[in-house]
Amino acid sequence: TLGSVRYEHFLIFCLAFQSHLIQYVGLSHHLIALNFIIVSFGRKSAWSSPNVQITDTEFDGVEVRVFEGFPKAKEPLKSGVIYIHGGGWALASARISYYDELCSTMAEELNAVIVSVEYRLVPRVHFPEQLYDLERAAKYFLQPQVLERYSVDPARIAISGDSAGGNLAAALGQQFSKDDTFRNKIKLQALVYPVLQALDFNTPSYQQNVNSPILPRLVMVRYWIDYLRGNQDFVQAMVVNNHTALDVEQATALRARLNWLSLLPVSITKDYKPVVQTVGNAQIVQELPQLLDARSAPLIADQEVLQNLPKTYILTCEHDVLRDDGIMYVKRLENAGVDVTHDHFEDAFHGCMIFTSWPTNFSVGVRTRDSYIKWLKQNL
Repeated sequence: TLGSVRYEHFLIFCLAFQSHLIQYVGLSHHLIALNFIIVSFGRKSAWSSPNVQITDTEFDGVEVRVFEGFPKAKEPLKSGVIYIHGGGWALASARISYYDELCSTMAEELNAVIVSVEYRLVPRVHFPEQLYDLERAAKYFLQPQVLERYSVDPARIAISGDSAGGNLAAALGQQFSKDDTFRNKIKLQALVYPVLQALDFNTPSYQQNVNSPILPRLVMVRYWIDYLRGNQDFVQAMVVNNHTALDVEQATALRARLNWLSLLPVSITKDYKPVVQTVGNAQIVQELPQLLDARSAPLIADQEVLQNLPKTYILTCEHDVLRDDGIMYVKRLENAGVDVTHDHFEDAFHGCMIFTSWPTNFSVGVRTRDSYIKWLKQNL
């Protein structure tokens, strides 16, 4: 109805205000205060329900919130999901209501144990410390005695995350794929509108959604720079791809892995043109070599790494600068022989999957969440 449409538009406006505040005042000196507001107003205590037991604890020194679905007679061992929240590596928490409600629903619907990791954030730490937190927590959980304590089937474990959490989940999956001890311990990976690269901020989806609510392009670039502990003076140069110009030799070998003219279908590329500068700013990559590190940008990983990854689910949204990151990863994984399910929503926007309850309850949020959980239920 017209009333519900206006209501949803109003909520989008409110949610977008935070992103535009970041866009115009910058990130570095405001992240702690901004996240304090987000967490203070959104924090939810570890209250168990009749169907899900919730506990705050630590795994090898890393804070986690554990959601345990109650065992079923026909399924004494539960599946397990290591979940990584989004927020630009700088915001949000496993303990805010959005992620608490998502993980509670997952635990109940999947008869699973969900380990939601409270990894450290920018500006307290920067890349790769977030990934180290996740590796420690995941390796602790995957110990046989820990899985037995939580009644988890060691053959039915997934890693998953949304947005920056999807980035970290993809990076964690790649790290485990190179480790003989952990390569076969992850059955699935499920990535929800993941951010996967920082070499091209002019993919069709970045061009199409440059000023979209929730996550404008300029905000995403600022998140990247702060994650990699860079200089915010680089923002404008990176927006026009000066950091990967033709004269930036360090980026030459990786450019083919992001050739969206070959990785994206014509229905996506449309009339958009690649933005490739002839002369750029080599100083950016010299000061931020992490831009070329697959641990920060999983989309640029070697084919040999990708071919060892587990069965994968990737959800993308049409109204999202990160849409093409996900679609290109789908194509690269398929080319590497990985079994991939691509779940695209034409009416969805970045971040929508956690907006499922009042006052930010969107129908597309419920539909994306249900589709994601359905895939996990069928495959985990």
